[in-house]
Amino acid sequence: MTGFIGNMSRFGFIAMMIAAPLAVFAHGSSRQKVTESVEINASAETVWKVVGDFHDMSWLPEVITTEGGAKPEFAHRKLVLQGGASISESLTKYDADNMSYSYRIDDVDVKVLPVTNYSSTITVAPIEGNKSKVEWRGAFYRGDPNDNPPPELNDETSIAAVQGLYRKGLDNLKQKVETPTAEATH
Repeated sequence: MTGFIGNMSRFGFIAMMIAAPLAVFAHGSSRQKVTESVEINASAETVWKVVGDFHDMSWLPEVITTEGGAKPEFAHRKLVLQGGASISESLTKYDADNMSYSYRIDDVDVKVLPVTNYSSTITVAPIEGNKSKVEWRGAFYRGDPNDNPPPELNDETSIAAVQGLYRKGLDNLKQKVETPTAEATH
């Protein structure tokens, strides 16, 4: 029996030596990260009053309505977008004292936003001169986690979509807060 076990151990070792280098060439979806920010000519408290309500995404141009309720620590929302598509999200952390919250997407059609396993954090911080800085950062996988995804679901498209969403949202937020009497693009 020793001979058989010894031969099997050598076979296992040889198989591992052949397979290990091949693992280096394995690829697939990797977690992508995007961070965008904007400086706003208003106090952090003023900006937080607009951003800090998880159930009000009126500052994001594509959002027509936000549906949802409950206390922040158990909050869920459904964003209804122009064209009728929707995104369902859950709040995962809410910290009003530090003007920050984190959330995840529970359900979205990849044709609307080409991502999977998406989570995000929005933070408002005071900066010099009674101004504020809003940072929106997210992490996600591309819309198709398999090898060789179609172009509309690959890493580059997913990153560009999230960057575009963040940029539009932050620029519109800046306009809305800095010119409260004017209607921000919505």
